[in-house]
Amino acid sequence: MINDNATYDLIVVGGGAAGFYAAVQAVEMQPRLRVIILEKSGRLLSKVRISGGGRCNVTHHCFEPGPLSKHYPRGAKQLRRIFNDYAARETVDWFSRRGVKFKTEEDGRMFPTTDNSATIVNALLDRARELGIVVKTSAAVKAIHPIADSLEVTTDEVRYIGRNVLVAIGGHPRADAYEFITRLGHTLRPPVPSLFTFNDPERRFADLMGISVPSGEIRIAGTKFRQSGPVLVTHWGLSGPAVIRLSAWAAEWLHEVNYRFQILVSWIGNTNEDEVRDYLMEQRSARARQKVTGHPLYGLPSRLWVRLCALSEIEEDRIWSDMGIKHINRLVEHLHRCVFSITGKTTFKEEFVTCGGVNLNEVNLDTLESKRIKGLYFAGEVLNIDGETGGFNFQAAWSTAWLCARSVASVTQ
Repeated sequence: MINDNATYDLIVVGGGAAGFYAAVQAVEMQPRLRVIILEKSGRLLSKVRISGGGRCNVTHHCFEPGPLSKHYPRGAKQLRRIFNDYAARETVDWFSRRGVKFKTEEDGRMFPTTDNSATIVNALLDRARELGIVVKTSAAVKAIHPIADSLEVTTDEVRYIGRNVLVAIGGHPRADAYEFITRLGHTLRPPVPSLFTFNDPERRFADLMGISVPSGEIRIAGTKFRQSGPVLVTHWGLSGPAVIRLSAWAAEWLHEVNYRFQILVSWIGNTNEDEVRDYLMEQRSARARQKVTGHPLYGLPSRLWVRLCALSEIEEDRIWSDMGIKHINRLVEHLHRCVFSITGKTTFKEEFVTCGGVNLNEVNLDTLESKRIKGLYFAGEVLNIDGETGGFNFQAAWSTAWLCARSVASVTQ
């Protein structure tokens, strides 16, 4: 085992968004700090690179702490405290000072105007280089040990000594990635997937892949879980913002049922069933001689409307005046609560996100320092914090990283 001859003020475990942001923020606050980042893989900021389909959804245009915190199924209460000091506006300001220009899309997601994640990656890498932060790749941390007034961090080949250590290793599908944390006495909420799409083995709508509705609603049968928003038909099942958000809020429950469940899809949003039935009854007079299948209602895509009619046993040449109450009721059913039996999930855009992680009651929420080990901090997805899709997980990373940086800078004068 080789001893690194330096004693660092901060050793950052993890070369992702939270790790880099904490490192640069700490040195900006306290320029005398000696900081090193240890990344287990050979590639830095890998999740930043693939985020948003390679465009990097940096944050969300939600600048008020209260509303912003409501987008987090786990950690909302704790994040609101942090967002009061550092949230989306502060993140945008910091990157803007680094020359990054942003655009806000209709749904509130914020991207660099370049539509290229390299803009964000380079901003972080360049700033770390300017500040003299040491970066080591292929340096997987095996253990952390308290020694005297410092912490010893060991990899396969090198032993490092730091006055403070920040663990920012992100989310992982396997709990053994966190083993060196549990050996320090911390307990973790078991990591399970979040942010994924739903697989429909029957594939009744597979030939309609690519069709979407802008204002659907998805409910998990027998539960209170529901989400509204765009719904997208895919060749394997269903996706879109409503589905992805639902997967986040129901992540632990879905894991418990082994991703076998039923969903009820309203293709026309959060509507009243009786109002839908009354509206369809009105069409019998208003469109008496028109073919039912030839004139989609509610602005639905034509092919989707035809499929819903077919499932409702409405023949292609049936006209509205020939719609009996049974046909009306079947069409209401498929418009308002179309049943899908889901078996399995698919990772959303290769962006693996987990819920679970270090229990928040084991860290000081004013500093994110461990209550068990002095000088040990946590930031980002390694904590039991996760958000919906739309830039919220990155914002949690930036904010928790900033708080750790402020904490370290304040105790290392």
